[in-house]
Amino acid sequence: MFNDIGGLELVALVVLAVLIFGPDKLPKVIQDAARFIRKIRAFSESAKDDIRSELGPEFKDFEFEDLNPKTYLRKQLAENEDLKELKELRGSFDLKKEIGEVADAVNGKEPSDAPGQVVPAAVNGSPAGGPDLLKKRDTPARDERPPFDSDAT
Repeated sequence: MFNDIGGLELVALVVLAVLIFGPDKLPKVIQDAARFIRKIRAFSESAKDDIRSELGPEFKDFEFEDLNPKTYLRKQLAENEDLKELKELRGSFDLKKEIGEVADAVNGKEPSDAPGQVVPAAVNGSPAGGPDLLKKRDTPARDERPPFDSDAT
Protein backbone atom coordinates (compact mmCIF):
# COMPACT_ATOMS: atom_id res chain seq x y z
CA MET A 1 0.00 0.00 0.00
CA PHE A 2 2.78 2.40 0.91
CA ASN A 3 5.44 0.93 -1.37
CA ASP A 4 5.78 4.09 -3.42
CA ILE A 5 6.44 6.43 -0.47
CA GLY A 6 10.10 7.30 -0.03
CA GLY A 7 11.95 8.02 3.19
CA LEU A 8 11.92 11.79 2.76
CA GLU A 9 8.18 11.78 2.06
CA LEU A 10 7.54 9.68 5.17
CA VAL A 11 9.56 12.08 7.33
CA ALA A 12 7.61 15.01 5.86
CA LEU A 13 4.30 13.29 6.71
CA VAL A 14 5.41 12.64 10.30
CA VAL A 15 6.52 16.26 10.77
CA LEU A 16 3.26 17.50 9.25
CA ALA A 17 1.21 15.22 11.53
CA VAL A 18 3.10 16.46 14.62
CA LEU A 19 2.52 20.08 13.57
CA ILE A 20 -1.20 19.58 12.86
CA PHE A 21 -2.22 17.37 15.78
CA GLY A 22 0.53 18.15 18.27
CA PRO A 23 2.62 15.62 20.20
CA ASP A 24 -0.09 15.15 22.84
CA LYS A 25 -2.96 14.14 20.51
CA LEU A 26 -0.89 12.29 17.89
CA PRO A 27 -0.95 8.82 19.59
CA LYS A 28 -4.77 9.00 19.94
CA VAL A 29 -5.14 10.00 16.26
CA ILE A 30 -2.92 7.09 15.17
CA GLN A 31 -4.98 4.63 17.26
CA ASP A 32 -8.24 5.97 15.80
CA ALA A 33 -6.88 5.72 12.24
CA ALA A 34 -5.66 2.14 12.81
CA ARG A 35 -9.04 1.16 14.29
CA PHE A 36 -10.84 2.72 11.29
CA ILE A 37 -8.63 0.83 8.79
CA ARG A 38 -9.26 -2.47 10.65
CA LYS A 39 -13.03 -1.88 10.51
CA ILE A 40 -12.92 -1.18 6.77
CA ARG A 41 -10.89 -4.34 6.14
CA ALA A 42 -13.29 -6.45 8.22
CA PHE A 43 -16.27 -4.94 6.39
CA SER A 44 -14.77 -5.67 2.96
CA GLU A 45 -13.84 -9.25 3.94
CA SER A 46 -17.37 -9.93 5.20
CA ALA A 47 -18.83 -8.47 1.99
CA LYS A 48 -16.55 -10.76 -0.09
CA ASP A 49 -17.59 -13.79 2.00
CA ASP A 50 -21.27 -12.89 1.55
CA ILE A 51 -20.87 -12.62 -2.22
CA ARG A 52 -19.01 -15.95 -2.40
CA SER A 53 -21.71 -17.69 -0.35
CA GLU A 54 -24.45 -16.22 -2.57
CA LEU A 55 -22.70 -17.35 -5.76
CA GLY A 56 -22.65 -20.97 -4.64
CA PRO A 57 -20.13 -23.80 -4.66
CA GLU A 58 -19.36 -23.38 -8.39
CA PHE A 59 -17.53 -20.15 -7.60
CA LYS A 60 -15.63 -21.23 -4.48
CA ASP A 61 -12.28 -20.47 -6.19
CA PHE A 62 -13.54 -17.09 -7.43
CA GLU A 63 -11.13 -14.22 -6.80
CA PHE A 64 -12.22 -10.60 -6.96
CA GLU A 65 -8.91 -9.72 -8.60
CA ASP A 66 -10.19 -11.66 -11.65
CA LEU A 67 -12.73 -8.90 -12.23
CA ASN A 68 -9.87 -6.70 -13.42
CA PRO A 69 -9.79 -7.21 -17.22
CA LYS A 70 -5.98 -7.32 -17.39
CA THR A 71 -5.75 -9.96 -14.66
CA TYR A 72 -8.53 -12.02 -16.23
CA LEU A 73 -6.90 -12.00 -19.68
CA ARG A 74 -3.48 -12.81 -18.25
CA LYS A 75 -4.92 -15.78 -16.35
CA GLN A 76 -6.85 -17.07 -19.37
CA LEU A 77 -3.84 -16.75 -21.67
CA ALA A 78 -1.59 -18.55 -19.18
CA GLU A 79 -4.01 -21.51 -18.97
CA ASN A 80 -4.53 -21.90 -22.73
CA GLU A 81 -2.52 -24.86 -24.10
CA ASP A 82 -2.67 -23.70 -27.74
CA LEU A 83 -0.99 -20.43 -26.83
CA LYS A 84 1.80 -22.26 -25.00
CA GLU A 85 2.60 -24.12 -28.22
CA LEU A 86 2.52 -20.85 -30.13
CA LYS A 87 4.97 -19.28 -27.66
CA GLU A 88 7.33 -22.23 -28.11
CA LEU A 89 7.13 -21.88 -31.89
CA ARG A 90 7.70 -18.13 -31.71
CA GLY A 91 10.69 -18.65 -29.41
CA SER A 92 12.34 -21.04 -31.87
CA PHE A 93 12.04 -18.61 -34.79
CA ASP A 94 14.65 -15.84 -35.02
CA LEU A 95 13.16 -13.18 -37.29
CA LYS A 96 16.26 -10.96 -37.40
CA LYS A 97 18.44 -13.82 -38.53
CA GLU A 98 15.97 -14.88 -41.22
CA ILE A 99 15.63 -11.33 -42.55
CA GLY A 100 19.41 -10.95 -42.53
CA GLU A 101 19.84 -14.14 -44.54
CA VAL A 102 17.23 -13.03 -47.09
CA ALA A 103 18.85 -9.61 -47.41
CA ASP A 104 22.26 -11.22 -47.88
CA ALA A 105 20.88 -13.50 -50.56
CA VAL A 106 19.28 -10.59 -52.42
CA ASN A 107 22.43 -8.46 -52.23
CA GLY A 108 24.69 -11.37 -53.20
CA LYS A 109 26.61 -11.32 -49.93
CA GLU A 110 27.79 -14.19 -47.79
CA PRO A 111 25.49 -14.96 -44.85
CA SER A 112 26.44 -13.25 -41.60
CA ASP A 113 27.40 -15.21 -38.50
CA ALA A 114 25.72 -13.05 -35.86
CA PRO A 115 21.97 -12.41 -35.96
CA GLY A 116 21.10 -8.94 -37.18
CA GLN A 117 24.68 -8.24 -38.26
CA VAL A 118 25.40 -7.92 -41.96
CA VAL A 119 28.92 -8.81 -43.04
CA PRO A 120 29.76 -7.56 -46.56
CA ALA A 121 31.40 -10.00 -48.92
CA ALA A 122 34.98 -9.45 -50.10
CA VAL A 123 35.19 -7.96 -53.58
CA ASN A 124 38.52 -7.47 -55.42
CA GLY A 125 40.46 -8.53 -52.34
CA SER A 126 39.25 -5.69 -50.14
CA PRO A 127 36.61 -6.05 -47.41
CA ALA A 128 33.83 -3.78 -48.72
CA GLY A 129 34.59 -3.67 -52.42
CA GLY A 130 37.20 -0.90 -52.24
CA PRO A 131 39.93 0.59 -50.10
CA ASP A 132 39.11 1.63 -46.58
CA LEU A 133 38.88 5.39 -46.96
CA LEU A 134 38.55 6.04 -43.24
CA LYS A 135 41.78 4.32 -42.32
CA LYS A 136 44.71 6.71 -42.03
CA ARG A 137 47.84 5.66 -43.83
CA ASP A 138 51.30 6.38 -42.47
CA THR A 139 52.65 7.74 -45.77
CA PRO A 140 50.75 8.94 -48.84
CA ALA A 141 51.31 7.26 -52.20
CA ARG A 142 53.79 8.90 -54.62
CA ASP A 143 51.26 10.21 -57.12
CA GLU A 144 48.68 11.13 -54.46
CA ARG A 145 48.13 14.77 -53.59
CA PRO A 146 47.16 15.92 -50.13
CA PRO A 147 43.45 16.63 -49.70
CA PHE A 148 44.03 20.39 -49.25
CA ASP A 149 46.48 22.01 -51.59
CA SER A 150 47.82 25.27 -50.15
CA ASP A 151 49.08 26.43 -53.58
CA ALA A 152 45.60 26.27 -55.16
CA THR A 153 44.42 29.54 -53.58
